[in-house]
Amino acid sequence: MNSPESPRSGLLKGRGMRRIGIAAGVIVAVCLAAILVALLLPEGPPPPAASPGQQIYTRFCVSCHGRSGSGSWSATLSLIRPGNLADRLRMQKLTDQYLADLIKHGGASVGKPGMPGFGFHLTDDEILELVAYVRSLAAAR
Repeated sequence: MNSPESPRSGLLKGRGMRRIGIAAGVIVAVCLAAILVALLLPEGPPPPAASPGQQIYTRFCVSCHGRSGSGSWSATLSLIRPGNLADRLRMQKLTDQYLADLIKHGGASVGKPGMPGFGFHLTDDEILELVAYVRSLAAAR
């Protein structure tokens, strides 16, 4: 026995859909605001006694890899998954030459397209300083 729906039940469905739409809009707005804040807030300068490699790391790498090397909250909010530089087992498998090439040329050639190249910004000596500092992040754990 099917009874026709009353006009009032359609009105209730419309209100429910409207509430869902408003809730979804609020969630999207909060997420966008969080991403904007993450992109606009700098991580801050390196400590005064920072090594040259740590200074370079702070300037170019902290925004994605975080201070500890295990990733930053701003990268997470932007849905970026940078490599975990603090993972000792993973880092032991990578040669210094591989890391230097990855830093210099970026990750596109080795299947890591999110990693930009810094060869135009850093000299080869600065890249080697950075590789040494990155190695220290994994050794610290």
